[in-house]
Amino acid sequence: MNELINKLEKNHKLSPQEWKRLIERDFPLEDLFQKANHVRHEIYGNDVYIRGLIEISSYCKNDCYYCGIRCGNQNAERYRLSKEQILECCETGEALGFRTFVLQGGEDPFFTRERVTDIVSEIKKRYPECAVTLSLGERDFETYREWFEAGADRYLLRHETADRKHYEKLHPPQMSFEHRMQCLRNLKKIGYQVGCGFMVESPGQTTETLAKDMQLITELRPEMVGIGPFIPHQDTKFKEESPGSLEKTLKLLALIRLAHPHVLLPATTALGTIHPQGRELGLKAGANVVMPNLSPKDVRKKYSLYDNKICTGEEAAECIRCLKLRVENAGYKIVEDRGDYK
Repeated sequence: MNELINKLEKNHKLSPQEWKRLIERDFPLEDLFQKANHVRHEIYGNDVYIRGLIEISSYCKNDCYYCGIRCGNQNAERYRLSKEQILECCETGEALGFRTFVLQGGEDPFFTRERVTDIVSEIKKRYPECAVTLSLGERDFETYREWFEAGADRYLLRHETADRKHYEKLHPPQMSFEHRMQCLRNLKKIGYQVGCGFMVESPGQTTETLAKDMQLITELRPEMVGIGPFIPHQDTKFKEESPGSLEKTLKLLALIRLAHPHVLLPATTALGTIHPQGRELGLKAGANVVMPNLSPKDVRKKYSLYDNKICTGEEAAECIRCLKLRVENAGYKIVEDRGDYK
């Protein structure tokens, strides 16, 4: 295993077979985490960037089999934030030191090209020093371009899996693997800082599919990669599946850091959901981003992608205070910075 890890450290690409070996073999992980931590420290130091997450809508036209806000879930509580509510979240966040706002939601037809353009333009007008990240699913090229021209800096679109058959296991027939991949290429072409990612140990995931995920990351060179453990939702077909493991998620975080040293890598809320120290352990495995919730307190539980999500009852100020202490206790520091890709 040391030979393959050394190849990654020297910026060599691994073959699918080599990725498979590295992912499936059991070996002591402490040394791997130290290497990943060292690489992250050389580029980003001990800085941890905060992104203010604003969950703008729990409506979604898609019926992804793993997701709690899929359109087929009759038990989901639906809401949409108004433009004024979104701007209030940004005002709160800016005062708390956030310099990036992430507008995330289901693929809600209400949030048209024009509506999102208007919202992004107003955020950039009021907070020109802040970055805007969008995570609003698959849209056409012209929509992505208009949002970019309005001031959106980054776009998060988890690819979920780089394997077509696995994608079809997780999504209904009307959703297209090819279209998801084309969207990522379009975002890169337009000029966004782009984020992809996947769930660790999602139903049907194999070592072969994970090897394809790692290859996609090394080929696409996204500025951000968001991975977290799969966590089942009680109102989906996968409700009886086991959640993804902490150890495997941390291992993959560290491998992504070594394979793509400059990447912006979140320690996700899902990690903190499966383990009380999950986000801190993620930072120690090479992550350098955390995404506290700026959404209004009364809607947080309604944005239920998976069961038992943490931080749904806290005000934004409580959330960031708690997170700052956790990050400092882990040996890192939260900085007031847009946190761009270096």
